[in-house]
Amino acid sequence: MNEKKTKKTGRNPKPDTKTHCVMVRFDSCEWNRFLSMYEKSGVYARAVFLKEHFFGRAFKVLTVDKTLVDYYTKLSDFHAQFRAIGTNYNQVVKELRCHYSEKKAMALLFKLENYTVELVKLSHRIVELSRELEEKWSQKSV
Repeated sequence: MNEKKTKKTGRNPKPDTKTHCVMVRFDSCEWNRFLSMYEKSGVYARAVFLKEHFFGRAFKVLTVDKTLVDYYTKLSDFHAQFRAIGTNYNQVVKELRCHYSEKKAMALLFKLENYTVELVKLSHRIVELSRELEEKWSQKSV
C-alpha cells in the first residue's frame, strides 16, 4: 500500500536535464563586446550563444550593411526616374514638332539630344559604380 502510484498528468521528464550552473562576470567593456557579438549571432538566448561559442559549435552571424541597402534603394529610384524620362521622350519630340517651327524644333531637339547623351553617360557611370560595389561586397563576404 505504500507504493507510489505513477501519475499520468504533468510534463514529461527531460531525458538529460541541465543541473550545473556556471556564473560569469563581465566588466563594462567586455559586456558591451559580448552583447554586440550576441546580437550579431541571431541566437535566441545569451546562454545558448555562450554554450555554442564555448564548445566551438558553428553559429551564423547575420550582418546588414545599411549603406548598401540605402545605395540599392536610391539606385532603384534613379532607375525608375530614368525609365520615366525614356517614356516621356517621344511625347516631348511630338510636342516640339507640333508647336514650333522646323528650325526652332531642331534647335530644341539638339539640346535635348545633348542632355540625353549626358544622362546616358551618367547611367553608365552608375552601372560601373554598382559593379565596383558588388565586387567589394563579394570580396568582403568571402
